[in-house]
Amino acid sequence: MTSPLKIGLMGYGFAGATFHAPVIEHSGRAQVAAIATGQPDKARADYPKATVVPDLDALLALADIECIVIATPNDTHFALAKRVLEAGKHVVVDKPVTLTAAEARTLADLATSRKRVFAPFHNRRWDGDFMTVRALFESGELGRVTVFESHFDRFRPEIRQRWREDATRGGGLLLDLGPHLIDQALALFGVPQTVYASVKAHRDRAAAPDYVHLQLGYASHEVLLHASALTAIVAPRFTIHGTRGSYVKYGLDTQEDQLKAGLRPGDAGFGGGNAAGTLRALDAAGAQEVERAWPTRDGAYVDFYRALAASIRDGAPFPVSAQDAVDVMTVIELAQRSNDEGVRLPFKRSS
Repeated sequence: MTSPLKIGLMGYGFAGATFHAPVIEHSGRAQVAAIATGQPDKARADYPKATVVPDLDALLALADIECIVIATPNDTHFALAKRVLEAGKHVVVDKPVTLTAAEARTLADLATSRKRVFAPFHNRRWDGDFMTVRALFESGELGRVTVFESHFDRFRPEIRQRWREDATRGGGLLLDLGPHLIDQALALFGVPQTVYASVKAHRDRAAAPDYVHLQLGYASHEVLLHASALTAIVAPRFTIHGTRGSYVKYGLDTQEDQLKAGLRPGDAGFGGGNAAGTLRALDAAGAQEVERAWPTRDGAYVDFYRALAASIRDGAPFPVSAQDAVDVMTVIELAQRSNDEGVRLPFKRSS
């Protein structure tokens, strides 16, 4: 049996401890072999077999570490990831991978030149509802899709004192939830022709955007992406219309809440419990509309790290490419510019 991929975790705050470490450890193909953190006691208690070190220098000095996961504040991602690639190790970078498209392009080019994997942590491609949507598209039940609307709404009226609420450190919803919404859309439809956006701070004393509404323009369909921190009654997670019918799905994927509650991949019920969507579409003969529940698949964040191991160890293509990371950051930059200038902007790939 192949030994597990040895991963070093740079950062053991909320993202590292909640989203990365438990998923890595339960993926079956990777292990948390080392952790660099300023909270050594917590790291040792959670992962007693891991080597705990104080910083990236010490992490890079561990010869057996094959890949390093950057799970630190957004404004540190670029410099840390660049050092990892220059040291000859593979790297996973939490979203947003960088704060600019140019920085993302630099990392992508560096990874190519060093023949290393640069993997953006766009784990929500493995949300159960998104995997269900991809399968629904492939089934042809909706016909040709004309409108795709994706919401990631929450009700968080109180502003917490943390870097995620600080725009100068890459905080705010455009850089927090925007990468997930945009990556999912680009995975389905490819890059858009145009980007138009409204990016606002609606909460009292908000220092970073807490409302984002993007319109991605394509030749034959429209994509609407929305995130808000002031939505007590939420819209559907997905609303999709096509030439044969419509699909609506309420509720977020369950994996985030399960991980927060201490449930782990492989535990009974992990990834499950996702509410079914509703499909109303023409029957096979096209004679009448039929409405029925459309079951939602179980989520599978572990597949991100299984795919990473397959890429590094077996040479398989990684499902989220470095170009995907650059494209997402390009859309984010265009969205901010569109808001500032009040215009619809053409998409052009960063080079």
